[in-house]
Amino acid sequence: MNAPQPRQGCLFLVPTPLDFACTEQAPIADVLPTKTLATAAGIQHWVCENAKSTRAFLKRVGETHPLIAPLAEQSITELPRHVHKKGDHQSGFDGKPLLAAALQGHDVGLISEAGMPAVADPGSSVVRAAHDLGIAVVPLVGPVSLLLALAASGLNGQNFAFVGYLPQDAGERTARLKQLESLALKTGQTQLWIETPYRNAAMLSGLLQCLNGNTRLAIASGLTLPSASIQSHTVAQWKKGRQGPDGHTPAVYAIGP
Repeated sequence: MNAPQPRQGCLFLVPTPLDFACTEQAPIADVLPTKTLATAAGIQHWVCENAKSTRAFLKRVGETHPLIAPLAEQSITELPRHVHKKGDHQSGFDGKPLLAAALQGHDVGLISEAGMPAVADPGSSVVRAAHDLGIAVVPLVGPVSLLLALAASGLNGQNFAFVGYLPQDAGERTARLKQLESLALKTGQTQLWIETPYRNAAMLSGLLQCLNGNTRLAIASGLTLPSASIQSHTVAQWKKGRQGPDGHTPAVYAIGP
């Protein structure tokens, strides 16, 4: 008689609060459901962007649910630098070695610094590897900044595209913005992107300089925090002195008719 095969672990996609690097934090139980927190507390093997932020997240989880192991005994493996800096949605990076614990019967958590891993964040290569190895992939419930911003924008939520980060060079950024605006106005498809906090002012300035006055621009920052700001106006209205996000809070931008 053949010996029974050992149980494989699952790959859990663990969302985290959106307040990474923000000056304030919301209580973790306010933004993550009990099931997500309890599942995270029961995982000891992690694949992540940054080990330090992962430990900080687990410390917050431990304040609501006892961790399966102390922080010092958590197995935390960072994705290679080139993966989490350039993204792995189209790379040839092989994530299978990172899932050795799952093949040995342990659950593995995939985590990013903020929000849902593999959505506007690295992790796709690990998810693909799990599917290739026959490991169950289980996404947990939690905040996704893109969808929260889209829902609150008043823009088309039936047809939309996330385009990542825009070019840093002012000339290239302007050309890209005009391209996205043309696509949005022609098709009705909402165009969304994100920006790092210290470039928020330059982004808003560039938007107001190059977009049509009737184009609707929505900006959401500090989502899920008490200080959250969600504004949706025409570019002409923005030009009348409306304040954009500060230089310390990540923001999601969206444009459309």
